[in-house]
Amino acid sequence: MEALRQDDPRRFGRFTALARFHEGASAVRYVARDTASGEVALITAARPELAALPAYRRRFQAEARTAERLAGGWVAPPLETGEEPEATAEGPEPLWTAAGYVPALPLAEAIGIAGPLDERALRILGAGIAEILSRVHAAGSVLQGLAPGTVLLAADGPRLTAFGPLGAAASAQARPGGQLSVRLGYLTPEQIEGKEVSAASDLFVLGLLLAYAATGTTPFTEGPAEEAARRIAGDEPELDAVPEALRELITDCLAKDPAERPTAGTVAAELALEGAAGLARGGWLPERLAAAVADQEARVLALEAPEEAEELEESAESVEKDRQAPEQDSETPAMGPAVQEPEDARPVDAPSPDAPAAPVATSAASEPAGSPAPREPEDARPADARPVDARPVGAPAPAEPAAAPVSPGDGDIEEDRGTTRFLNTGPRPPHNDRPTTQLSLPHELTAPPGPAPAPATYPLPPALPTAPGASAAPFTPAAPRQQPGHPHGGPAPYPAAALPAGPGGAGGGPMVSLPLPPAPAPAPDPAANRRTLLTIAAAAVGGLIVGGGSVAALGSGDTAVATDDKPAPKPRRTLPGQPPEPRWTYAHPASESSPLTATVWGDKLLVVTSESQASAVDLRTGKRLWQRADGAKGQAALAAGAELVFIASPTEFLWLSPKNGKVVHRVRYTDAFADLPGLDVGRLAGNSGPVIWFTGSHTVTVKAPKPKKGKKKGKDKEAVRAYFFAYDIVQRKELWRTPVPAGRAPGTPAYRVVVDRSADVLVRQDAASLTAAEVKAARKKGSVRSFDQKTGKLLRTEEYGAASPEAATAADEDGALYAAVGSDLQAFEADTAKPLWRVEGSDGSVFGTPLVAGPLLHTTERSRLVGAVERESGRLVWRRSTEVPGIGNAPSLTLSGSEKTLIASDAFQVTAFSAADGERLWKFQDIGSADPKGATVSASYRTLAAGEIVVVQRDRAFYAFPVA
Repeated sequence: MEALRQDDPRRFGRFTALARFHEGASAVRYVARDTASGEVALITAARPELAALPAYRRRFQAEARTAERLAGGWVAPPLETGEEPEATAEGPEPLWTAAGYVPALPLAEAIGIAGPLDERALRILGAGIAEILSRVHAAGSVLQGLAPGTVLLAADGPRLTAFGPLGAAASAQARPGGQLSVRLGYLTPEQIEGKEVSAASDLFVLGLLLAYAATGTTPFTEGPAEEAARRIAGDEPELDAVPEALRELITDCLAKDPAERPTAGTVAAELALEGAAGLARGGWLPERLAAAVADQEARVLALEAPEEAEELEESAESVEKDRQAPEQDSETPAMGPAVQEPEDARPVDAPSPDAPAAPVATSAASEPAGSPAPREPEDARPADARPVDARPVGAPAPAEPAAAPVSPGDGDIEEDRGTTRFLNTGPRPPHNDRPTTQLSLPHELTAPPGPAPAPATYPLPPALPTAPGASAAPFTPAAPRQQPGHPHGGPAPYPAAALPAGPGGAGGGPMVSLPLPPAPAPAPDPAANRRTLLTIAAAAVGGLIVGGGSVAALGSGDTAVATDDKPAPKPRRTLPGQPPEPRWTYAHPASESSPLTATVWGDKLLVVTSESQASAVDLRTGKRLWQRADGAKGQAALAAGAELVFIASPTEFLWLSPKNGKVVHRVRYTDAFADLPGLDVGRLAGNSGPVIWFTGSHTVTVKAPKPKKGKKKGKDKEAVRAYFFAYDIVQRKELWRTPVPAGRAPGTPAYRVVVDRSADVLVRQDAASLTAAEVKAARKKGSVRSFDQKTGKLLRTEEYGAASPEAATAADEDGALYAAVGSDLQAFEADTAKPLWRVEGSDGSVFGTPLVAGPLLHTTERSRLVGAVERESGRLVWRRSTEVPGIGNAPSLTLSGSEKTLIASDAFQVTAFSAADGERLWKFQDIGSADPKGATVSASYRTLAAGEIVVVQRDRAFYAFPVA
């Protein structure tokens, strides 16, 4: 971080620039502050000479849209973007984007401060980046944005700051004909061979990055620089210094054949099964890095806006007048040597005092007539020219110690000679390796030929800011500054001579010279203006936000946990990919047993049952209202009319007051079903209005038949009798019961209502409750029973194609039944089992339980694909991935109250889609307990729709998100 230079922009829309944060090959990043809110942001501003290229503008905007789609989790959310450059009298307008500021250190700088990372930190770093790559690759894109300078280490985990070749470029040049040439720092074997990049290319670079973080060097450094390309393409990586537990995985990432590399999802799961956020809770950075991050944050927060341009000009004019004043009278005592003017204070047209007499040649095309003579480039100044710190005019110059000669690449600051020293930022990390992946840099951007520098040791961390009133350390000038040829603080590149000359001349390398193709992105809305550049693209890749247990949803603003019963305020607008700010969060007390069920009552209460009691939470505020021990081990709560909460416990039916949980009515099973002594009531099969359906069984004694003459009487036997019941919970009376086959021991079959129709109710028995004889008789086919709505009489039993007993099944009121058959989803006539249509699924996957919604049928697959088809024809409307890696159980589906938002939840995350077109809206993960010593939560997510919110549950943690 350094002070602003004289030619740096001071304003970016509503942001005021405070300091330079990082200088890359294609853009400069600034620390800035929102003039209205005071919010600190990082501005990425394109280099003016590149921003004039249409190819650059397209790529810059495409990478900005990628950042927007990935916002959340390990990607800082974008805040705003500037307009496209326009020619004005003062020159082109800057092309820029703004993102939220997160205190963090570049990976290369962190390695320089504290050395290689330990195994746990490596796992968190790799898992976090792999999670991002998994989302990118799921959309069919390739990132090409990894480098030691684009990956940052923050207090809570890694951050990625580049989203394409521009952000990770080691150099970027304008070529004749308006072309843009970008050369990456990290290359792969397939790029060296001239082949196209793929998702596997990102995994190779991730392997290089992890090897660098584990050792402080890259794994292909041994040998002459000119043979770097051959070693990358043919040699095996040197990973002896990598922790043994990670060596095999990194080796797999560095496989020469892209087909042999693991997927990003596999890498993320192997490094941190509970997710990077879960592994990082409680802190993950070494003490020195944590202190450096905290120091950076303190210095950024202490920054003040620089003087306005008018004040700078007035100051410069004053300095110029002092310089031109006549010399003092000979009788005046000598005042010592004259103070040299700071470079940043000099007017644009003022010649440098160190400038040589020879003018600098410029292009006539780039300099309009009458323009002032250009300033001499700082790098052209003689090596003995020494700038001074900026100080008030007339102040005595501080004594300067003699500076030791600095050789290129020794790790000292390559400080610009036209800017002031900034807040004791200290030395940059040493360029302590010569990675063979840093290839094909332009000759003019490399260090002059010379002997190889001696290996550098890791330097001390940056000095802390000088305390108010204390004198600063004397300034020591650095070596002549080189133009950036690689990311700030990153590993030093090989000289250009390492590669044969490309079309661009010496060092012009053949690897990734462009024009760049446009990055995959949705077409912008033509109705949107230029200031909405970052918001015109649909969220093709949803962002991921990680919640800290039941305490907060990190990255989505402060969680407002209600302390009264007033309605929660409307949430702030969120960016694509981020979940909305939770209206409230609720933590089920750790002193109580974990929740068994959670249901919504009348869009007013969240009723939770556990082994010890039932309790209710206000859906408006998240405040717990009551708890009742009578509801212990109760099943999911239901609405008994508009006034009572119904709960079926193991021994009785309960009707509770929603206000205080008081028991209003109680019906014990021994009383309601006196003719069925010892009745065991099973799981509720379903409900519709006031009617519930459930199964029950009891044991009876079957007396032995009367023996024939001369024979002994046989023994009496015990048998299980099972029934299917219909019960009205408003009138509190049994409607009917019908005998059904007993299930697997202990005997109560588990039924699930598939659909409730006007004439009948279709019921499916869970495969786990089928007896061995039933399984054998079914011949691996499942069946659905139809019971008369009024009498409970069994009407028929149907098999549907080759649907198995475990197949997911749903139906609608219009007479169609949908079942998973093999890897496909098939529709049948419910009454005749006649096939209607079939939807093919993905290879190796099966469909989960679909969800009927108006004219659509929402589908879910084990391959984590969620979609929608037309119920009448089976025509595919849309299909999207939740981007969870691997194969698992198919996500469960829930529709919002308005049926506009489809929520998919599984064991890994919650993903929200637009129900109409499948646009990914946001993602959410909960890492479990915020206690660093707490157990890792492995429970699956559950979602409950309630009016304008959806309640997300994972174990004891509940979040209320507003939804459309």
